[in-house]
Amino acid sequence: MKVAVTGASGFIGTALCRRLRAEGHEVAAISLRSHTALRLTDAVAVVHLAGIAHRRTSAAELRRVNTELAREVGHAAAAAGAHMIFMSSIKVHGEESEAPLHVASAFNPQDEYAASKLRAEQALRGIASLRLTVIRPPLVYGPFVKANFLALLKAVSRGWPLPLASIVNRRSFLYVENLADLVVHCLRGTPAQSAAYLPCDGEPLATPQLCRELAQALQRPARLVPFPPRLLELLPGGRRLTRSLYVEPQELAWRPPTARSAALRATAHWFSGR
Repeated sequence: MKVAVTGASGFIGTALCRRLRAEGHEVAAISLRSHTALRLTDAVAVVHLAGIAHRRTSAAELRRVNTELAREVGHAAAAAGAHMIFMSSIKVHGEESEAPLHVASAFNPQDEYAASKLRAEQALRGIASLRLTVIRPPLVYGPFVKANFLALLKAVSRGWPLPLASIVNRRSFLYVENLADLVVHCLRGTPAQSAAYLPCDGEPLATPQLCRELAQALQRPARLVPFPPRLLELLPGGRRLTRSLYVEPQELAWRPPTARSAALRATAHWFSGR
């Protein structure tokens, strides 16, 4: 089928387009700057990845890019009779949770980014006749990853002592190739009027265990030292290191094809060869 993809040149988009072509689909990279998203008449599906995630910006720009452009793509998809897959975020449920999250868990966005994603979901569900699938991934990693996961790769690779040994938490992650596989899985089925997924690689990890598994994949020692988690939480973003945010892995009929150990090795291989 012909699949239109917004954000095709990004971290997730690059992996997804490669997988779609491998499956025999025709991929149309859509530039929202030129408003070609309004012409989807020959696309059977559209995957909307474009948006602002990691860079600082205003609440107004987040609304314009993450919410209003998603609404525009949704109207175009509905007019074309195309199945729309919208990439949301686990953060619509909050920044932390001591119990496993499910698709039906309460919404609790804690920043403007998460709020913009939730508003986009709500706007898309309000479009009559739109066949919509929403995916709310946790932190996505893999080759060409950026932001916090890349910073952690650098710290572990360089052998820096990390004050993370005392943390006891549970965090879910998702390998970018597993996310691409889920999108393909969604395209294969007959979409319901509205469906949602909260995927993950499998059982959640504690932050120290993630560091140890990364170190093993990088063939480096994990240098973790004890430090009071409460003091770490005083640092900007510290609660994301210490608190839990995880998914119930038994929720989906879909299962990730790549095991975490292999996914971390692939990520480490890319990082070491940069």
